[in-house]
Amino acid sequence: MNDTQNGTTQINPICRNRQAPYSYEIIQNLDTTGALLFSIITLMTIFAFLVFLEEAYYMYKKIPGSKKSIMIWINAGAPIIAITACVGMWIPRSTMFTDFTASVFLAVFIHKFQQMLVSECGGRREFLKMFSEKKLELSTGPCCCCCVCLPRKDINSRTLFILKLGTFQFAFLRPVLMFLSVVLWTNGTFILGSSSIDGATMYINIILAIITITALWAVGIMFNLVRPSLADRNIIPKFAVYQFIVILSQLQTSIINILGTMGVISCVPPLPGPSRASYMNQQLLIMEMFLTTLLCRMLYRRKYDTLTNQEENDNLQNNTVDLNSKALEEKLHYEDKIQYA
Repeated sequence: MNDTQNGTTQINPICRNRQAPYSYEIIQNLDTTGALLFSIITLMTIFAFLVFLEEAYYMYKKIPGSKKSIMIWINAGAPIIAITACVGMWIPRSTMFTDFTASVFLAVFIHKFQQMLVSECGGRREFLKMFSEKKLELSTGPCCCCCVCLPRKDINSRTLFILKLGTFQFAFLRPVLMFLSVVLWTNGTFILGSSSIDGATMYINIILAIITITALWAVGIMFNLVRPSLADRNIIPKFAVYQFIVILSQLQTSIINILGTMGVISCVPPLPGPSRASYMNQQLLIMEMFLTTLLCRMLYRRKYDTLTNQEENDNLQNNTVDLNSKALEEKLHYEDKIQYA
């Protein structure tokens, strides 16, 4: 905020040093509307987390096999991002650490979503058996959606390994790079929003962009492959929710932070421009992830109610067929013995 006295413009020290305020400064400057907004957003975060806990308990009890851990990880994406945003909103100086936590979880979330696509097909062996006669289309977003000349690849264990490696490298490298960013930030070498070639910020961001696009490309390729086969399991709306979480937590955050760094989002004490941009983004993320949590519960809960029953019926029918076939074989064998006797 600028004050004009005797023809000179005085810049507020908070806007000059651009440092995030302490939490007590935020609380002291809250008016009635701000306190009400903080309370509502905090309650939304708590409610989203409680919805996730209830859903995780349900999945742990109802979903059989290794699917349960994958589904719990995927459903945890939105509430965890909301929790990190809520902590960053109350404690502005922790934004770097909350962003680090959210980024690490998002990397695992993308890898788990790809694992879910394979597990929904019955696992690795059933996946290879189901799509052994089909071809992989590499011309898909976000990397090569315009490259229609790319060759189609056969689906085998090698191509499946490469697709899994595309998301695994993201789940491994992103936490490492974010940890390096936090270490360099404490040393003053990593500056949020900086585009200087002399600092480490631009180079780390370029590497992060490359590995992110590679991971999203691998998921997109596999989704286009399994989409017709998994249409009855709501895979299209699930993929839409997955993209919604990724875009909001990455693209929206990047755009708002850039606007804050460039001064488009102005300084309003006690929040300088970059901190106010993070503050606005965190509030948006909490509201968006709250709605996403409810949507995830509807998609995964409703479908797996029927899916679990179907799997139990299929297993019962398979066991009945096996018992009937064994009984028939024993009967024929017994009749052969009587005939020869």
